[in-house]
Amino acid sequence: MAKGYWVSVYPAVPDPEGLTAYDKLAGPAVRAGGGRVLSRGARVVAHEAGITQRAVLIEFDSFEQAVAAYESEAYRKALLALPDGVERDFRIVEGTD
Repeated sequence: MAKGYWVSVYPAVPDPEGLTAYDKLAGPAVRAGGGRVLSRGARVVAHEAGITQRAVLIEFDSFEQAVAAYESEAYRKALLALPDGVERDFRIVEGTD
């Protein structure tokens, strides 16, 4: 079964410390949904149209599990805690195997 991944890139985070409330809710929601954080805010080298701002990669055992975690009540509460002005490009993608 192919794994599922959350891929998030944040083009704009006006107040990085404002993400604290989101992080406190999102972390437990992701873990409860079976997710494992592979990278969060680590070094980035951008090429082509890429950006170097915050990037997050989370792995799930399946694509379906990744979708269910995003749609969970716990993660919906975390989304409400995202501060005003935060822009993010969020995708759920299926792995190749």
